[in-house]
Amino acid sequence: MTGLRYVYAVCRPLGAPLQTALSGVAGDPPRLLAHHGLIAVVSHVPERDFAEGPLHRRLEDLDWLTETARAHQQVIDALTAVTTPLPLRLATVFRDDSAVRVMMEKHEQDFLRTLDRLDGRVEWGVKVYVEPGTREPEPAAAKPVSGRDYLRQRRTRARAQEDTWQRAEEFAGRLHTTLSARAEDARLHPPQNSALSEASGQNVLNAAYLVPRAQSEEFVEIVDRTKDEEPGIRVELTGPWAAYSFVDMTEDVGAGGPGEDA
Repeated sequence: MTGLRYVYAVCRPLGAPLQTALSGVAGDPPRLLAHHGLIAVVSHVPERDFAEGPLHRRLEDLDWLTETARAHQQVIDALTAVTTPLPLRLATVFRDDSAVRVMMEKHEQDFLRTLDRLDGRVEWGVKVYVEPGTREPEPAAAKPVSGRDYLRQRRTRARAQEDTWQRAEEFAGRLHTTLSARAEDARLHPPQNSALSEASGQNVLNAAYLVPRAQSEEFVEIVDRTKDEEPGIRVELTGPWAAYSFVDMTEDVGAGGPGEDA
């Protein structure tokens, strides 16, 4: 099959085979491209979608982008089950196998250092939300009998909302401190915009934790024990993921992506 090369991740040689029925981006099964003791996990993608010009247009097509991201993540998840991958960003594309090898050679030492740091570790995501409609209990307000009474009730409701946010932020801070102490590294991401994420409630903590795979069960138990601590506050745990949040050096890997290499 001809086409450009889509690179999902770089890793050390696998200790176990990938799923035989695994399908990648554009429906092409991933394969392993070896170079200097490293493996690039690649598949073929058509130029009509992944060459520089078409890709820029495609990335604005939310349906296409969602399908591509899902296929990309499916391969990363399969890799995470058998090894520690160093995931590359979505839509990292090169002209051919030779261009992939040049990229691997250029970043070989960075890849090796990062793989050593991530070996045997996974990423867990923890989010804390204030549930919609949550507020501090307050006595039923009587119908205001004057303008002054109306303003007083408004101030009371505002204070109740502020108390809820303060309680949520204090809870999130305590949880982050506890989890950071159990993780080898942590990243705080900006709170999610609920309109974009479509998650209910207001996000007050959006964090990722790098945890040794062998200690993941204990980490998950700690998170689970917090879920009912505070009424009106929801804790969400996701993972285990490949360590996307802890791969700082990949920003310039295929930075031009299809523009530079394809």
